[in-house]
Amino acid sequence: MTIMNKQKRPVRFFNTTGPCNPCDHYMLPPADRLVGAQIHRYIRDSLYWVLHAPRQTGKTTFLQSWAREINSGAEAVACYVSVERCQGIPDIQRAMPGVCESIVHWAENYGLPPPPLGNEQPQSQVGAALRNWSALVAPKPLVVLFDEVDVLEGEAVISFLRQLRDGFAGRGVGKFPVSIALVGMRDLKDYITATKGGIAPNPGSPFNIKSDSAVLSNFSVSDIEKLFAQRTEETGQTIHRDALEYAHEQSRGQPWIVNSLFMRATMLVLDETSAETVTLAHVKEARDQMVLARETHLDALAYRMENPGIRKVMESLIAGASDPLLADGEAFRLCLDLGLVTKEKGTPSVANPIYREVLARHLTYSPQLAMPEPDWQWEKQDGSLDMDALLKEFQKFWRRNSELWEQKMNYTEAFPHLLLMAFLQRVLNGGGRIDREYAAGRGRMDLAVEYNGKTYIVEIKLIHSHDSPAEVQGEGLQQIARYRDKIDAASPAYLVIFDRRSETKGKPWDERLGWETVDGIAVVSL
Repeated sequence: MTIMNKQKRPVRFFNTTGPCNPCDHYMLPPADRLVGAQIHRYIRDSLYWVLHAPRQTGKTTFLQSWAREINSGAEAVACYVSVERCQGIPDIQRAMPGVCESIVHWAENYGLPPPPLGNEQPQSQVGAALRNWSALVAPKPLVVLFDEVDVLEGEAVISFLRQLRDGFAGRGVGKFPVSIALVGMRDLKDYITATKGGIAPNPGSPFNIKSDSAVLSNFSVSDIEKLFAQRTEETGQTIHRDALEYAHEQSRGQPWIVNSLFMRATMLVLDETSAETVTLAHVKEARDQMVLARETHLDALAYRMENPGIRKVMESLIAGASDPLLADGEAFRLCLDLGLVTKEKGTPSVANPIYREVLARHLTYSPQLAMPEPDWQWEKQDGSLDMDALLKEFQKFWRRNSELWEQKMNYTEAFPHLLLMAFLQRVLNGGGRIDREYAAGRGRMDLAVEYNGKTYIVEIKLIHSHDSPAEVQGEGLQQIARYRDKIDAASPAYLVIFDRRSETKGKPWDERLGWETVDGIAVVSL
């Protein structure tokens, strides 16, 4: 049902739950974001194809929108079919009947005649259902859009694909679907590879009939502008340009995040009936609300961090480590498919600042709870943050707890970064925020700490056995100066260096902890 505002005008809204539809939601034509697809050919030339993209990027919205478009004409009959009910069912005996039940359910949902299900063996059930269905909708050709295909596991996915391949040669009106789309988070070859224990499929097995592997791109700044313009047209509410650009910068155009930022800004930060212009401050508040709320999509990504392979990838990114094999592993490809990471100018990094914040908060949540409430003065009389006092207290905390805590935390390489972030977050909760920059190969983590309108720059670096402490400090001083110039040249800056060399761990703490000021930058040694 369309929401009405106080003036009884029909008002759509920014959707963050489930597929979008043009009656209720602001949305862009999803087909415009397809990369590597030729949808005008798929029906005409009877082609099978693959669409893959991370969750919450608009795949289901596209499929359902395209099915409606096809069914509004006379060219063909199309049906969206989700096979999500088969998740976690690797055996053919249970999974294939589940796929057939999904076909019947979605056919009825679309008002189409469902195919009769016979007594075929599971190895041929899906193929038989699709043949029967094609005969029922003739003389129109049948198009089937299979969503969530990558939930199929083991022999089930192999059997499913073989049945489609067997029908492909005889496809045609009344015989077998003329076009099939297989849609999920991963490209077809990736989940076949995963099914075969990491062995890549050979060209003839088991689904070598696809014409394209397409993806959905994220929103550009222009896309975000067009999306909000729909609200402006309906309600008169406008948005500042810097707020638009901030939404793109924080989301990198990830569709769910963009919609969540705008939904919160227009319905929670501001009243949903308000015509007040959306400002940068409104979108920043929406961003903070979204992070603290741990919404389902963000929480699901954080949960993925329990996977040991994903945890290893994230540790490399947080620590800024240089790992020549990082991008070659299955775990990194899974991170790409999930949308957790991306490659910026060839460098692996977390996909967007929102994810950087959520993942860092997730990893530091338990340590925060284990830290006592600060009972020392960390705020100055003018209300600004006493960062000197805070970091000196952290030195004490590091001396007393680091060796024991490191044994209990799973992140060995990134342990110093996570513990310092947890300490900062424990103090700042409810009164400040941290912007974080980290990526593989950077050799550092940069933090911009905001508190009561003032910014403090913190850079974290590690000294390893192959490093020269003087070179690490010199490099860090240059890096933090550049980062401070980019954020705010007048901000106080702190270079925090953790000495991770084995020979250092045997020294007395009085020799390991240090504090000096170099070129106006505080150098904190631990």
